Amino acid sequence: MSKVGFALALLLWSTGCKATTWVVGATEKTKHIKEAIALAQPGDTLIIKPGIYREGNLILQKPLIIKGEDYPVLDGENQFEIFTIHADNVVLTGLKFINTGIASINDLAAIKLLESSRVKITNNKFENTFFGIYLANSSHVWIEENELRANAESEHQIGNGIHLWKCNHITIHKNKVKGHRDGIYFEFVTNSLITQNHSEGNMRYGLHFMFSHNDEYRDNTFANNGAGVAVMYTKAVTMVRNTFIHNWGSSAYGLLLKDIRDSEISNNAFVENSVGIFMEGSSRNNIRQNKFYQNGYALRLQASCDDNRITRNNFQQNTFDLVTNGSLVLNTIEANYWDRYEGYDLNKDKTGDVPYRPISIYGTIVERMPQAILLWRSFLVLLLDKAEKAMPVLTPENLMDTSPAMLPYDFN
Repeated sequence: MSKVGFALALLLWSTGCKATTWVVGATEKTKHIKEAIALAQPGDTLIIKPGIYREGNLILQKPLIIKGEDYPVLDGENQFEIFTIHADNVVLTGLKFINTGIASINDLAAIKLLESSRVKITNNKFENTFFGIYLANSSHVWIEENELRANAESEHQIGNGIHLWKCNHITIHKNKVKGHRDGIYFEFVTNSLITQNHSEGNMRYGLHFMFSHNDEYRDNTFANNGAGVAVMYTKAVTMVRNTFIHNWGSSAYGLLLKDIRDSEISNNAFVENSVGIFMEGSSRNNIRQNKFYQNGYALRLQASCDDNRITRNNFQQNTFDLVTNGSLVLNTIEANYWDRYEGYDLNKDKTGDVPYRPISIYGTIVERMPQAILLWRSFLVLLLDKAEKAMPVLTPENLMDTSPAMLPYDFN
């Protein structure tokens, strides 16, 4: 058969096949979701009426559109994974998932997607689920406007809200995730996008990257988590216009960069975190046009970092703007605004005429002996810092901003 003839035959077959809509509910002919899935043909639609459905583990292996009316409840009865999907071209929307089982070996989830593509999971609600949405070996999936809430008291009782393993071309957009171990977790995930999500009150990280390259996250909020975001063993990540706020704790930070390279961190706001950015073993990253405001440490730059550019950022009302544990200067720091800068601008070009050394001797001492934080705001600390500025001894002499901005930047 010629290509034209085959295309015509395919068109005639498709127009002759009409998708069926199945209605599921207590007063309907089809009362169970499992029954409707078994009866439905690929491409059919299932409308789930309001009610509570306790049907154990639902396994879907064909392309279907499944829609809920007024959020019908799918209850895992604290025993089961609820939806296990191994099919392409699936849509799940308007459903409420509660009470999955908890297991130490199997990662039970409200929705688990295995080796699937072109799937949409939108406008669903999740409560008290071990893992909320779990993707493995999947691609071209859209996860949008879902609400995931859990209330576990320890990490072993809860999984991640949105968990991705070995996936590509995933979009995670406008979801709200609260109370999980990690809000969003990426491992071996590439070419994916995370936008406009709100990840709050998660035990470990709001967002966690591991070995995930060429991804982008932007316009998200990470608030009140054990730590905001961790990007680890990764390259070519774009992090733009995110807000990291109130990530407090003895080992908390807004953003951890560990062994990452060739990435862009720009136009983010780091507000009231224990540490704004903690960098370790990271190279060739561009950190620019960010706002660091009222953090404990704005930037902790470990000696293992090199060839990073830190430019045109605002550092305002932080306890410590910059600390390091080494003496070598292997990074570029220039044209930032520092609210503690006391230099002058005789030629009125809005750039300070004398360099600024953002590292204080007290910050260096606290980095080596954390107990010294008890001396904060003492007269002794003031004397030490004044003496160190005149004759640097402990702080790296060449670690300076040679062209500090006289006025804060307006990034709006």
